[in-house]
Amino acid sequence: MVLLVGPPGAGKSTFCHQVALQSLAVDKPIIYVTTKYGSSDAERALKERGLREVELGLLSFVDAYNETVGVSVPDRPDTAYADCNDLSSIDIAISKLQKRIGKKDILLVFDSLTSPYLFNGSELLRFMRQTLSRFAAKGNAVLACVDEGCGKSEDLVAMMSLSDGAIKIRVEEDKRLLNVLKHPKMEPKKIEVPVTTGPPRVISYHFERDYLKQELELFMRGANVVLRTEVGDFVNIAWRDLILWSGVFWDPKRFPRMMYELTKYSEGPAAFSEMSSLVPWRMKFLIKFMPKSFSEVKNMRKIMKIMLTRFRPEEFKMGIFEYLEDFSKTDEHYLKIQESYECWGLENTGTSLGFMRPALIAGVLEGFEGWKGLKRDWNAVETKCIGLGDPYCEFKLVPGEITELDASLEKDSSVIEKVHDRLIEHILGFMLHRKTLTKRPTLGNDVHIHEVQHVTVAPIVNEKLQMVFRMGGARVGKMLGEHLLESGLREEEAVKLVVDLMEHCKVGKTTLDETIRMRENCERFGVKTEEPSCFFTTGFLNGFFSTVSNQHIKEIRCIAMGDPYCEWEFR
Repeated sequence: MVLLVGPPGAGKSTFCHQVALQSLAVDKPIIYVTTKYGSSDAERALKERGLREVELGLLSFVDAYNETVGVSVPDRPDTAYADCNDLSSIDIAISKLQKRIGKKDILLVFDSLTSPYLFNGSELLRFMRQTLSRFAAKGNAVLACVDEGCGKSEDLVAMMSLSDGAIKIRVEEDKRLLNVLKHPKMEPKKIEVPVTTGPPRVISYHFERDYLKQELELFMRGANVVLRTEVGDFVNIAWRDLILWSGVFWDPKRFPRMMYELTKYSEGPAAFSEMSSLVPWRMKFLIKFMPKSFSEVKNMRKIMKIMLTRFRPEEFKMGIFEYLEDFSKTDEHYLKIQESYECWGLENTGTSLGFMRPALIAGVLEGFEGWKGLKRDWNAVETKCIGLGDPYCEFKLVPGEITELDASLEKDSSVIEKVHDRLIEHILGFMLHRKTLTKRPTLGNDVHIHEVQHVTVAPIVNEKLQMVFRMGGARVGKMLGEHLLESGLREEEAVKLVVDLMEHCKVGKTTLDETIRMRENCERFGVKTEEPSCFFTTGFLNGFFSTVSNQHIKEIRCIAMGDPYCEWEFR
């Protein structure tokens, strides 16, 4: 049994694909376990790397992804299905395929242990001893990979000690470095290989033209413009935070950076160009008299005055903003935020929490300057945060690189676990004891749906984020289900409390009967996609119902596809 360890994006899956292809070339049977993508995705990746037709029974899959996140896929004769929530289901699926193959010298590729670890914690160590080591001891081989930094360091050390071999992998510029720490047939050594990448697969989407018009009108006229007629346009901060931080928990090293870049891009020059034909004449008139560059304090003061008075962030309950003119200087500007929706309720958790709103403002500055013919890359980073114990939040805006930005966007898993525990504590306090969810003194506990959608639109254009949102939702749904059952509630009582939570948070208008229906779901309201795309909601519901009633769900209708409501059926 060999363990491959490295940060997300280091190329562990690529390594697994290459080993599988070389093994198939010499007719070694493969059982390929997938936990962060489906069996069809694994087969497609292998074909892209040269897989040809193989003998029947030579390549089999254990798909422990699709059932975990509630994605419906057609049955495949070469695939056994399992659930990352239930390690015994993976054990049973492996044993079933092993029996079907009927001989030794099988290679089990496990890509990856990260997902079942994040669902089951140190229970995974027992699974490695009882399932993977047992499989290898019967004359077979195991190649498993795990994300470095995904959990407790002592658990990773234990995983490596349980393995016969351990290889650490990382990427530097255009090469991949493999450090063989131990191996049953090789002395410790370091290997360099070139890096090759392919284009990511995305689900195409667009905002409806009418919705874009509404958004522009929203920021010209204020929050009195109604988007969701049944539920209203404000969503509880706790639900928005649950979506975001479930994703950060799943991938603390890459997720914040991806969300930062996508948020900035969504408000930058490309977005300005797309929306230019929809901009009302009075806004174009206003832009005409804006300065070309916002480098100088006097010019930044002008744009901030327009943004803070015309776009009214307090009305949308984003926070209480103040441009710190006295502390700013040319090409270095500071913005103070009190009661920031990104950070409230997560005080003293040991990390800076606000990276979406700073990224959005940096994107807006890029967009305005680009409209005036000046192309510059603005960036923003928090310099103070209530998450770090400060009395308010503050961030710095710079037209160029910020050296401390990368460090602020890479989160430590132990700190993120603390953030996550605080969120779960708040939500369970409401569900079990009707305690108030994150109440701000002035702005209350809601934020406009626009701020929620800056989070929920991102995974549509990024396949890696789709997995993160699905798995993050499934994990937190499972956690809430477990806590509710442990508190002594019956299944029907736990279900009622979850529906009440979503109603209270104004997620959408939810009804539960033979199916689950939700009108005006905040995750996808106003967005059009080619296939069902409620990644977090589906993962959350699947994780919850698989825990409390041993039922899985799949999304069969989605408002993003033009349906009147989102709907999930039980299976």
